[in-house]
Amino acid sequence: KYRPHTFDEVLGQDHIVSVLSQSVKSPSHAYLFSGTRGVGKTSIARIFARALGTSDNDIYEMDAASNTGVDNMRELSEAANTLPFDSKYKVYILDEVHMLSTSAFNAFLKTLEEPPKHVVFILATTETHKIPETVLSRCQVFTFKKPSQEILKKVVQNVSKKEGYTIDSSSADLIALLGEGSFRDTLGIV
Repeated sequence: KYRPHTFDEVLGQDHIVSVLSQSVKSPSHAYLFSGTRGVGKTSIARIFARALGTSDNDIYEMDAASNTGVDNMRELSEAANTLPFDSKYKVYILDEVHMLSTSAFNAFLKTLEEPPKHVVFILATTETHKIPETVLSRCQVFTFKKPSQEILKKVVQNVSKKEGYTIDSSSADLIALLGEGSFRDTLGIV
């Protein structure tokens, strides 16, 4: 409910928002979003897809942890070749991409090397070191930072206000601390 929906709403990832908002005019074919859990990788992937003018019909999210096999990547590669329904681009968001098997990465690599012009891949991972170098070298890599305690406190205060509650500063600090550098965990506590 309180995930950001536009680049303007994103907190703590200014270095990434700045570059991505400029790339909208001429996007790369593949991006790798790396960072700890709950720092906004998937949210920013969705925002970027929509900023490219991609409709929900042409945004595909895949949990790579549940679709680790070569057949899953072959299906994705085949589907990527079809034209978008009603957008300029089809955007594929592959979450937890480090979970793909070696053979799945190899099957995906061919599509990554010669992608259709209408496709943008956004790979998200918490473990960049598990991504093969052949895949990494074909992506623009963005490393997400953990939000500061101050940013998380601001999130807590904003959500409390939107929900019609008043929260004192020390309580907001405590919730931000318990969130341990994760927007998702902090919002779960609020």
